[in-house]
Amino acid sequence: MKKLPALIIIFLLVLVALRGWWGSQLAPVSTENKEKTIIIVKGSNVDDIAKQLKNKNLIRSESAFKLLIKQKGSGDKLQAGTFKLSPSMSSEDILKTLVGGAVETWVTLIEGWRVEEMAESLSSKFKVKSEKLLSLMKEGYVFPDTYLFPNDVTEDQIAKIMRDNFEKRFSDDLRLKIKAKGFSETEGVILASLVEREGRSDKVRQEIASILLKRLNLGMKLDVDATIQYALGYQEGEKSWWKRHITKEDKEIKSVFNTYTNSGLPPAPICNPGLASLKAVANADPNTPYLYYYHDSKGNSHYAKTLDEHNANVANNP
Repeated sequence: MKKLPALIIIFLLVLVALRGWWGSQLAPVSTENKEKTIIIVKGSNVDDIAKQLKNKNLIRSESAFKLLIKQKGSGDKLQAGTFKLSPSMSSEDILKTLVGGAVETWVTLIEGWRVEEMAESLSSKFKVKSEKLLSLMKEGYVFPDTYLFPNDVTEDQIAKIMRDNFEKRFSDDLRLKIKAKGFSETEGVILASLVEREGRSDKVRQEIASILLKRLNLGMKLDVDATIQYALGYQEGEKSWWKRHITKEDKEIKSVFNTYTNSGLPPAPICNPGLASLKAVANADPNTPYLYYYHDSKGNSHYAKTLDEHNANVANNP
């Protein structure tokens, strides 16, 4: 029984020592107040962030910082973005900032989105109005990409940055190749928007661009389902701008965008194409042997030279 008080004392001493170590490891690195800019990229994990902070001399211990994150249950709350941090901040203060204090935020805008989808995504992350964004954005010319915007960014700034990015990525080489196909730059972007919605990989986009170019040269209607989806607009039941299953009746909708009833290209882009689709149009081969394509339910693409072959592909590959 006399050993019990001694064990308790040893335990308390160890506890005090651990608390002292813990406190020292989470303390500020220095009293320097100069802020450092830290960019946490999308996809960074706890190890990546702790290592980055240590390399910038903003925390004393990677291990202690990771333990702190686990203790606070903040592992899934860390944000990507730009942060202003100082060596005079404790690890706890730094963690609080990383959880909710970014001065710039990453946002990814997906290839093939309509301007409405882009405006909705942007207005959910920044203090901007989707209506104002829509008045500034031009379908087809809002380049899909991952952007780092200041949290106080305005609608005008967003629209300019994204349009400037489009002008930069739509290179002179691509423009010249598209003109060589007999298209104006606008027509090239329109065709790229169709390819973006119809293709599921770079290889498939290239083939579809070639098939659509061949149809145009032959004077055929394009018969592109994505133009029907665009004409139908927002689907309340599916909560989507793109109707999943197109019916026979849908293909008869009265719209200048309906490529089943109207010849040639639609009058404007139906979405915002990415670089791969612009390249697919620029490098389209009008001598492709195929005139038809079909995507089955498993995502596989099937090509045909004749309508009979195409119908067989549809029947044999549900």
